[in-house]
Amino acid sequence: MLQFDPTQLTERENYKLLIGSIIPRPVAVMTTQANDILNIGPFSYFNIVSTEPAIVSVAIQRKNGQQKDTARNLLATNEAVIHILDEQNVTDANQTAAQLSPTTSELTVTKFTTTNSEKVSVPALKEARVRFETTLYQHIPITKEDHVTADLFLLEIKQYHINQEIYEDGRINPNKLAAVSRLAGNAYATIGDIFELVRPE
Repeated sequence: MLQFDPTQLTERENYKLLIGSIIPRPVAVMTTQANDILNIGPFSYFNIVSTEPAIVSVAIQRKNGQQKDTARNLLATNEAVIHILDEQNVTDANQTAAQLSPTTSELTVTKFTTTNSEKVSVPALKEARVRFETTLYQHIPITKEDHVTADLFLLEIKQYHINQEIYEDGRINPNKLAAVSRLAGNAYATIGDIFELVRPE
């Protein structure tokens, strides 16, 4: 086995080992808003934290020490809508990764359309088959040598929106959801084969 000490690697070297190993990763396509500008961004440092209360995590890396628009908006308003990336919305979601100014909405480079949310003020994207309205539960700055390198957000789900076509007997049908996950580089993955293993008692 090859061995590496992460403290002896550059940020990019650590990045490549992590995103190449921790796969597939779910993707949160997030909407936030500030000054009536809707920001949309995809984030694959995303997962479940707790079911009671229902909390998910999203980590947003800083670039040259500067927060991304999504992080700034979240801290300003304490609200976001998370949409699950799927085969129907992946192309437009990928477009939202473009580097735009804070005064330009990613709606200008996609075919996404919006709808009002129920419990938060941030608009949602109609095209997603699963979305969560969330509020900020906790913000945890990630630091290295006294400077912040990332913002970890714990977000509490206040409302679920599930497309009725994928909802069966109280559960989401994974084949009908057709979620898309993130790999490394420019690579994505679909669900692929599904198999079951009974857990030991």
